[in-house]
Amino acid sequence: VAEAIYKSQAETGEIKGHYLNATAGTVEEMLKRAECARDFGMPIVMHDYLTGGFTANTTLAHYCRDNGLLLHIHRAMHAVIDRQRNHGIHFRVLAKTLRMSGGDHLHSGTVVGKLEGEREVTLGF
Repeated sequence: VAEAIYKSQAETGEIKGHYLNATAGTVEEMLKRAECARDFGMPIVMHDYLTGGFTANTTLAHYCRDNGLLLHIHRAMHAVIDRQRNHGIHFRVLAKTLRMSGGDHLHSGTVVGKLEGEREVTLGF
């Protein structure tokens, strides 16, 4: 992936990116994946914070900050939690807890389309 990104940047003169997924079954493996991304020169690491957990996310966030990486957060499995009207956790709450655990930015969906969500939630109101 890194080679393709570098080649594309050289051909177009545009900055390209790819979020290398560090989500893993153990924190040790997750950190190895983040280290691999760093060694390849990729500036962004992705983590599925709901499936990986908040402690793992905070550990990865510290690693990213110490190594000049940006931590992008994916929201895999969010609908099981935030779309349950009677007993769920609102996505805005999940987003705030994510920021508190160290995520730099979050995939929040869109108002229309495949990742459709509530307009107010997507816009941050």
